[in-house]
Order: sequence, then C-alpha cells, then structure tokens
Amino acid sequence: MKNVVLAFIFLLAGCTSTTSHTTSTFSDPMEIIKAAADSAPKGVPGQYTLQIVATGSQGQYVYLNTEKDYRDQRAVTVALHPKVISQLSAKYGMPPQEYFLNKAIVVNGKAQRVKIAFLSDGKPTGKYYYQTHVRVMDISQLKVVDEHA
Repeated sequence: MKNVVLAFIFLLAGCTSTTSHTTSTFSDPMEIIKAAADSAPKGVPGQYTLQIVATGSQGQYVYLNTEKDYRDQRAVTVALHPKVISQLSAKYGMPPQEYFLNKAIVVNGKAQRVKIAFLSDGKPTGKYYYQTHVRVMDISQLKVVDEHA
C-alpha cells in the first residue's frame, strides 16, 4: 500500500511539473523588460498590470508609459494602434492619452523589445536604444483596473 501511495504522489508531481503556461503575468516593469529582452526578438505574451504615469503621441499612434520619460530604460510603453484610439475615444468620451493618464491598466499582449534609432535631420545616426512595447491592436486587450465592463 505504501508503494501505491508513493507512486500516486510521484504521478501527481510529474503531472504538475510538465504543465506549461504560455502566458506570463508581471506587474513589475523591470520583470517585463527583462523577459522581453531575454526572448528578443519574439517577445513575451502575457497579461500585464501597469501604472500609466505619462502619455504621448507620434504620427497616428498613442503611447501610454510607465515612466515620465518614455526613453527611460525602466519604462514599458503600451502602443495603441490608430483604430483602437478611435474606439477608446468613443468609449470614454476623451482621447486615450487623457483618459488613461494616472490609471492602473491591465493589458493583454506581447511585450517586445523594440529598437529605436536616433535621428539627426530626419536621418538615422547609426545610434539606437531599446524600448519595451506592448502593442494593442484591439480594444479588448486593454482595461482599467477595477473598471466594470
């Protein structure tokens, strides 16, 4: 009987050790940045809880940032696709860069390391740095913490 119980315990332990999850959850931006860098260029799919402290836009895109300076190596940037921007504006009655400022959000997506080139007179200088972005292509990927649907 003792051998049967031990065999059952080992069987259960084997089942739990072979289970793999494809989605990771991080709340610490440094953990997200490290995971994205370690998996570059693929990125890390997950559900991320982030505090947005600054926003910006460039071209048709809006960016939600976890640091005041988006170039800060500790920053994670949520990049909103133009079609999502119009949907969010309609849903919240204001531009997303205003609505999400100083809010905690949950974003489902892939955290990826993105190479950003330094420009001089609109031309690449050969110098660059990396940012960590989570691209949002669909409104369902993003919600405010404690927001009711």
